[in-house]
Amino acid sequence: MPIGLRVLRKVEKIVREEMDRAGAIELSMPAVQPAELWQESGRWEKYGPELLRCKDRHQRDFVIGPTHEEVITDVVRRDVKSYRQLPLHFYQVQVKFRDEIRPRFGVMRGREFLMKDGYSFHSSFEDLQREYHNMFDTYARIFTRLGLKFRAVAADTGTIGGTGSHEFHVLADSGEDALAYCPDSGFAANVELAEAVAPSAGRAPAAAALEKVATPGQTRCEDVAAFLGIAITRTVKAIAVVLTSTAPAGGQFALILLRGDHHLNEVKAQKTLGEFRFARDDEIIDALGCQPGYIGPVDVVDIPVFADRSVAVMSDFVCGANAVGFHLLGVNFGRDLAEPTSVADLRNVVSGDRSPDGQGSLELCRGIEVGHIFQLRTKYAEALKCSFLDESGQSRSMEMGCYGIGVTRVVGAAIEQGHDQRGIIFPAAIAPFEVCIVPMAYAKSAAVRAAADALYGELTLAGIDVLLDDRNERPGVMFAEMELLGIPHRVVVGERGLAAGKLEYQGRVDAESQMVPLAGIGQFLKEQLCAS
Repeated sequence: MPIGLRVLRKVEKIVREEMDRAGAIELSMPAVQPAELWQESGRWEKYGPELLRCKDRHQRDFVIGPTHEEVITDVVRRDVKSYRQLPLHFYQVQVKFRDEIRPRFGVMRGREFLMKDGYSFHSSFEDLQREYHNMFDTYARIFTRLGLKFRAVAADTGTIGGTGSHEFHVLADSGEDALAYCPDSGFAANVELAEAVAPSAGRAPAAAALEKVATPGQTRCEDVAAFLGIAITRTVKAIAVVLTSTAPAGGQFALILLRGDHHLNEVKAQKTLGEFRFARDDEIIDALGCQPGYIGPVDVVDIPVFADRSVAVMSDFVCGANAVGFHLLGVNFGRDLAEPTSVADLRNVVSGDRSPDGQGSLELCRGIEVGHIFQLRTKYAEALKCSFLDESGQSRSMEMGCYGIGVTRVVGAAIEQGHDQRGIIFPAAIAPFEVCIVPMAYAKSAAVRAAADALYGELTLAGIDVLLDDRNERPGVMFAEMELLGIPHRVVVGERGLAAGKLEYQGRVDAESQMVPLAGIGQFLKEQLCAS
């Protein structure tokens, strides 16, 4: 709608200015893309149901673009033949469409959204790294100019692919993503990627005898620990999965072991186990002879067991007994069960874990992802045969980078980060208007109307983005709506104030208003805008 569109355009303006400053070149690519390009890259099958497919009148397949790696690579491979034409960096600000299974949170996760996507092409990995760092710095300038509190974190490359990436998150308690960072160093990463460092202490020798105890109705580690009167850190939970990327064709049943208070990190697990899915109840019963809630790794046969690092050093722990209503106490590797098939980092980090850089402990916060940069390397160039001739005349695949900012998502993130019970608190750089003038009885008082119009003209000539509320509404309604819209500065023009030669000013986050001399209101507002 009109007010939101003004905010969107201000975000776009800052993004464009910084991308141009960084040396990127703007273009515009088609939203509807031929399926052949996606089939050539291999993503026609791999991308999944989020890719909206359609046919034209000739029954040819097309997609509504969720991203533009294929198109831009096709553009470059047609015209660029020599290393002398590289590097190149193109970007666009364009509507994208992703057929999300659960669109929610307004513009935060909508199916149709505005995005800045950029793509760079290079003759060497070293030059790609140079541009990657250039974009890292550019994104930091963009989000700083937008007036947002943000954090850049190392991230998983996901379906886009490549060898390295960073996400830019607006910090907000309502954020979908958990972030891990070390206050004592520069380390920061998405929890999906943050390494849970192996415990420094080794495994203690077994001190307790194996014992099977009744735990009726206790299926969660929290409940088992409370029932037995022990710390949850002494429990181990078994997660049943089916490895789908290995033989046999139907998949292989396996167990993942985590400490009772830890949570599985599916991204890490997939890198260790390969493709997998969680096992169904009937598969668990068939493999272990027990229903979920009481399963464990003791006495399992021909079933791979993947243990998290924290579990591998545990001794005398508690786990399911593979019998309904029972758990085992005093369980030890090497004595009661074989050593794990594999030991790896399989869990989410928690607050207080050692930082992977060895310079302190981790803390957690939440964030809303608004930007992501990738080192794609040669993934798309090789698939689409995007090559060039180097200095020696040899054909080589181009190195690629990919850089995205969710423009509409930035607006939603700004609102989530800045608001109170009265409405939005927009950063001044992207507020729909910088100043609002609220005249009392504009339609009835010639003096108020003349003063408000004069101030509006003065501020407009000074280049200030100003809104004059000339509606015939009650003052309380106008005040409430200006606060709801998040306009940073408000000036009230009333007959009583004019009689004293003053206007009433209040900043959006100020607790009280103040009276400012009419003659100096223009300069006063300029100073307030510079300060914000």
